[in-house]
Amino acid sequence: MAQATIHYEAADGIARLTIDHQARMNAMTFDMWSSVPELIRRAEDDRSVRVIVLQGAGGKAFCAGADISQFGERRTGEDGVRTYDKAVAAGMKAVHDAAKPTVAVIHGICFGGGCALALTCDIRFATDDARFRVPAARLGLGYGFSNLRMMVKKLGVGPVADIMISARVLDAAEGQRLGVINHAWPREAFDTEVQAYLATVAANAPLTLAAIKRALVELARPEAEQDAAAVEALIARCFDSADYKEGQKAFLEKRLPHFIGE
Repeated sequence: MAQATIHYEAADGIARLTIDHQARMNAMTFDMWSSVPELIRRAEDDRSVRVIVLQGAGGKAFCAGADISQFGERRTGEDGVRTYDKAVAAGMKAVHDAAKPTVAVIHGICFGGGCALALTCDIRFATDDARFRVPAARLGLGYGFSNLRMMVKKLGVGPVADIMISARVLDAAEGQRLGVINHAWPREAFDTEVQAYLATVAANAPLTLAAIKRALVELARPEAEQDAAAVEALIARCFDSADYKEGQKAFLEKRLPHFIGE
């Protein structure tokens, strides 16, 4: 059996984190969860990367959630549960708080923790045959408060109550209506549409994207914990940048700008 892992590659301004555990519909093992923060830091530290993509290998699933087959070994007893859940929470937080825009590219199955992982991304695209489900109520497990809070902030109380209490499967159309995804396309058009979107983002001004992303992260926090000063500093940096001058010059010259992140 191939090793369960998350592959990393970066090209053309796009970092791709590919969840690869195809024997279990790309379910996440403890080691995979544990690797996420470092992979996100790698993308953040690479000045050539403008946008971070999370996707599943094989075309059948984005992620089926946590690998439940590990629970008897890795998530048992008070200490085991705490250690496992801490790794999951750290992985989710790293994606949610990433300094660069994140996009979930979803083919097929997106269940459980995989659905929560997708929702930590800023933008979510799916094939029109994608399916979404959080089956905690069918497994008898307690669902993490931090994930529920994040889902409510993204989708609202009503949709999250429906998704969680029913544990039912949503198709892509309903997922889009509820806000689980931003858009769905047929498989034959999906890769082309997604790549065009990613290329558009990668061509945008990195400092502006950083300011927008930090603002989104802060707005997701309780108001008393928001660091507006940090956002304002990033905004001020935009106006003092070579890219700001380049953007104005390109506009006046009726050409596409070339941004360098300075």
